[in-house]
Amino acid sequence: MLHPVGPLSPAVYWRRRLLVLTLLLAVLGGGGWLAVAAISGGSGSSAAAAAATDEPTGESSRPPALELVVPSLASVQTPTPVPTVTEAPPPAPEAAAPEPGGPCTDDMIGLEVRSPGSAPVGGKPTFELVVSNVSAVPCVRPLDKGLQEIVLSDAGGNRLWGSNDCFPEASSDVRTLAPGESVAFPLVWGGLTSQPGCTAERNPLAPGQYVLRGRLDTKTSPDAPFSIS
Repeated sequence: MLHPVGPLSPAVYWRRRLLVLTLLLAVLGGGGWLAVAAISGGSGSSAAAAAATDEPTGESSRPPALELVVPSLASVQTPTPVPTVTEAPPPAPEAAAPEPGGPCTDDMIGLEVRSPGSAPVGGKPTFELVVSNVSAVPCVRPLDKGLQEIVLSDAGGNRLWGSNDCFPEASSDVRTLAPGESVAFPLVWGGLTSQPGCTAERNPLAPGQYVLRGRLDTKTSPDAPFSIS
């Protein structure tokens, strides 16, 4: 082995042996390097995966640009609303009690029309306008004839007769009415129609249902039914 034999010179055979040995060492060295690289690469990948699991990368760990400008709603402390206290409205002032001997206001008097309830055609029934003090104190009220009126209307509200149309009266009658006191003013109706000023023809009313209503200046009475048969 150490002394090559052949037709060529010994130097040629030594060079061939050195080349084969070099190739063999290169193959053995390359295989070892690949094994070491495979082992090192597996460890590096596991470490990188573990690092990625434990801690986010630099790009994903940065908060979005919007979060840098607008704070999270979870960090904003909203003030606790203070319950509002609704104040009760002030009590309405009590109406002043009427003065004894003062004027009788419309609220202090009652007014009604009394009638026989019915009358024949062409009859002349008597109506009464009744004024009462319904307050708890004496009061003063003008009861002049010119302030009194009784009006008769049909069921549809059409005015057919008024006590002041043809025979208006004037008087001065101021009275002090005691609590509960009533004053009645009788009036005879002639059974004919009339208009204010008594300018229209006057005719008897036909049988039917009618309504009477009284007035004393600004105070009016409830309607009272009246029939003609």
